[in-house]
Amino acid sequence: MKTIDELLAEGVGGKRVFVRADLNVPLDGTTITDDGRIRAVLPTVARLAEAGARVIVASHLGRPKGAPDPAFSLAPAAARLGELLGADVAFATDTVGDSAKAVVADLADGRVAVIENLRFNPGETSKDDAERGAFADQLAGLADLYVGDGFGAVHRKHASVFDLPARLPHAAGGLIATEVAVLKKLTDEVRRPYAVVLGGAKVSDKLGVIDHLLEKADRILIGGGMLFTFLKAQGHEIGSSLVQEDQIPVVQEYLKRAGERGVEFVLPVDVLVAAEFPDLRTKAPAHPDTVAADAIPAGKMGLDIGPETGRLYASKLLDAETVFWNGPMGVFEHPDYAEGTRAVAQALVDSPGFSVVGGGDSAAAVRILGFDENAFGHISTGGGASLEYLEGKTLPGLAALED
Repeated sequence: MKTIDELLAEGVGGKRVFVRADLNVPLDGTTITDDGRIRAVLPTVARLAEAGARVIVASHLGRPKGAPDPAFSLAPAAARLGELLGADVAFATDTVGDSAKAVVADLADGRVAVIENLRFNPGETSKDDAERGAFADQLAGLADLYVGDGFGAVHRKHASVFDLPARLPHAAGGLIATEVAVLKKLTDEVRRPYAVVLGGAKVSDKLGVIDHLLEKADRILIGGGMLFTFLKAQGHEIGSSLVQEDQIPVVQEYLKRAGERGVEFVLPVDVLVAAEFPDLRTKAPAHPDTVAADAIPAGKMGLDIGPETGRLYASKLLDAETVFWNGPMGVFEHPDYAEGTRAVAQALVDSPGFSVVGGGDSAAAVRILGFDENAFGHISTGGGASLEYLEGKTLPGLAALED
């Protein structure tokens, strides 16, 4: 795929460049609580602007139902992008309507605009090729060139991700180039031992990547809500913990395959439990108990890996040459259940190997828990996209950028 370096070498001065970014940031009302994705695309936007392009930044935010919804407006993201650029950023209050056309028409060389949430138009996410294509045609009318740099969306067959690049000369932005290079280190150019840490709520969300990594990884460590399906699959009592009963046979098969292939499957030896889910709004003390992972009392739910497991997992990561981590170890948003996730993050920092934080909640946890982002080999901006790449799937947004 063509790189942004090649695009810049050809000259972009005075040209309208559509940058498909990922500004899907978490909001508390209109306050951005984590601007990592905006900062990730900043170098691409800045380079284009400095080269004299008229830059049109577009993104989705949240899951509006194909119509404008003020709760999902990109206005806060546009304001933050301007602050980071140190320059005014124009904002269009629609995607392809009068506001977008006027804002783009008024753009001077070297200036930047953001158009409103792409998902306010039903054509963006439509499963109908014609409807999606019609929206892509309208977007193409705003620009001369296309730069794909929204890695967090490349696994979606959406108009701005998949259809639009076919309508304009296109290139991959710096963020996508970096993300793909990192993922190749996790698939084609792996240094061993290769350890994978998987967490999050549901084991069903990770089945594809586990299946694929059984052929790649040397050890797989399990945490988060999904761990209780693994414990149940081993015949252990899990109290009222989250479990996906229908996935137990699949998990049992994975454990069997791991044993046959010599892949070390590491499960918790202790967990933190409580009678109820913590209040994440007030962060009121939860007073959890620490129990053996195979002896969770009835009426209690597991909410984090325990301290002994944290030490065990750290020991399994410190000698790894490559580490991929996706999914928190517990309900890290509450301080009483953050230590398992903190232990894994610290182990990645301490490991001399190449460490990758696989986006999503894992990336958010790193920032919320106060870690220096530069202490990790790479923090991905796309959890879902990373997982699908590791599953061996073709990602529509990457395929569309290939010539």
